[in-house]
Amino acid sequence: MQNSPHHGSTPLDCDSGREPILFDAVLYPHRSLSAWAALMVITVMAVVCLAVGGFFLALGAWPVFGFFGLDIVLIGGAFWLNFRHARLLERVSLTASRLRVERVDHWGRRRHWDFQPSWTWVEMADTPHHDTPLTLMSRGQHLVIGRFLNGGERFDFARALRRALARATS
Repeated sequence: MQNSPHHGSTPLDCDSGREPILFDAVLYPHRSLSAWAALMVITVMAVVCLAVGGFFLALGAWPVFGFFGLDIVLIGGAFWLNFRHARLLERVSLTASRLRVERVDHWGRRRHWDFQPSWTWVEMADTPHHDTPLTLMSRGQHLVIGRFLNGGERFDFARALRRALARATS
């Protein structure tokens, strides 16, 4: 989670017009492994699999060698899917007249929702669990955000957003 003043270099546009941005946060899934580290893991696994598979190939058990190659392909595919899903992000920006949530899904599709700050509240349990949702509520509309954050991160974000909404509407 990134909560900072507005940057022009963020991947989403905050079409806020001329109003000053009172709150701006970019939420994204935890990325524990960089692309370089994933490449190193796959490389080490490939070397080990080729060495062990080569041993079995030398013994005449050639089908085993193919299964070791299949392992590398499957793990590479899992890393690819993981990095593709890690592209998901949400941006929450607040001005005096609008709370906007913009979401980019793992396919790169963008959607946005606008709320009127004085009619919007943040709903989340005071004792968050792993699956406790963080929901924006306004005039019959509701939007769950930050699903990919853990319970503590969602709780901290909910507190910060509540404070920002209180400042914006006072």
